[in-house]
Amino acid sequence: MSYIEKQFNIPELKGMSKKSIEEHLKLYSGYVKHTNLILDSIKELSEDRDKNTYQIGELRRRLGFEFDGMRNHEYYFSQLEGGASDMNKDGDLVKAITKEWGSVDVWLEEFKHMGKTRGIGWAILYYDTTEDKLLNAWVDEQQLGHLIGLKVILALDMWEHSFVYDYQPSGKGQYIDDYFENLNWKVVEDRFNK
Repeated sequence: MSYIEKQFNIPELKGMSKKSIEEHLKLYSGYVKHTNLILDSIKELSEDRDKNTYQIGELRRRLGFEFDGMRNHEYYFSQLEGGASDMNKDGDLVKAITKEWGSVDVWLEEFKHMGKTRGIGWAILYYDTTEDKLLNAWVDEQQLGHLIGLKVILALDMWEHSFVYDYQPSGKGQYIDDYFENLNWKVVEDRFNK
């Protein structure tokens, strides 16, 4: 079974050009392609595991990067589909954020600050179903630091390829602000409600 590249219907966005989104989608396509290539290669090399132990081990290490790159981008792009929508002020997500941080504004300030972390990675809002708790966390690259067993509620790509074309390196903060203005909160809230 191969993973299939998802298609996203992304409208015109504030601050984020069509060209930038098109190039970013090509990178996502590469993650899908390489996830499938790695899985196919592992299967093929496993016909002689003893001979190919080292290669299989290295491919398994690489799988986390490619697979998480694929999934992270699916969260990211789906949040832009359908156009921007406001957060439901009476919704369960707002209630959970307020319970955890005191207000949406306090959470958003923390989340945006985390997004400005130096280096490449992802700013992610998670939901821990075991503890009924929301957490903000930084993920290096695509896979390093993902919190095991937690559900991704909101994912913000902070690799330079996501913003440098339109914002330059110094425009990271403006990119984050614009991303939230373009965000379809219904998609994010539906993830939390599930």
